[in-house]
Amino acid sequence: MEPSSPHLSIVIPVYNEEAIVEQAAAELTQGLDARGWDYEIIFAENGSRDRTQELLEAMCRKNPRLRWFHSERPNYGVALKAGIEKARGDIVICDEIDLCDLVFYDQAVPRLERREADLIVGSKAARGASDQRPLVRRVATRMHNGLLRVTLGFKGTDTHGLKAFRRERLLPTIHKCVVDMDVFASEFVVRAWRDGLLVREIPIQLHEKRQPSIHLFRRVPNVLKNVARLVYVIRVRGE
Repeated sequence: MEPSSPHLSIVIPVYNEEAIVEQAAAELTQGLDARGWDYEIIFAENGSRDRTQELLEAMCRKNPRLRWFHSERPNYGVALKAGIEKARGDIVICDEIDLCDLVFYDQAVPRLERREADLIVGSKAARGASDQRPLVRRVATRMHNGLLRVTLGFKGTDTHGLKAFRRERLLPTIHKCVVDMDVFASEFVVRAWRDGLLVREIPIQLHEKRQPSIHLFRRVPNVLKNVARLVYVIRVRGE
């Protein structure tokens, strides 16, 4: 790894986030600076049609620890994967702009440094977690993860949202992933389990700062299509 590479990379996909991106980034950098960590934050902007790109450009000019890149099409999975591949840190955290949960960082980073895990998932459904989202979204999360358990033998309680991992250990898994959109995050975690990597879950206290940028029911067709593709690739083709 290059001497100038940071210890910690934080990858955050953003889509039409002009309302909260500046404040969220300021609060996150303030918290990271207070901890004395060597870090970079990579904003994986994808398809925004508001002022998000303009704000990111201004933010990154002012703070050299911030980076951003643009993808033309709104696609959470493609943006997240590209951000992970651009990350330079020993430890990578996948975060959400409406979460930026430093409590999760405080728990996950030391465990990864002690090599107690390869991948740590911040679970909304594990014992001890608190999920304050609307009921329909909580039910959807459990149905999605139940589908992954039945079809792919997933052993955990959650796949989407906060994740922290040792980059060198998980990059081969990232390169295997074939689906995009929201299901990329699920494929990443499922493959880590199936690859025999040391995966641990931490219960999180989830309180989102804004409503989802994409309506839940608009996501269902793509989720089902990508899960079906993933089952075919893993179960039938053995990849």
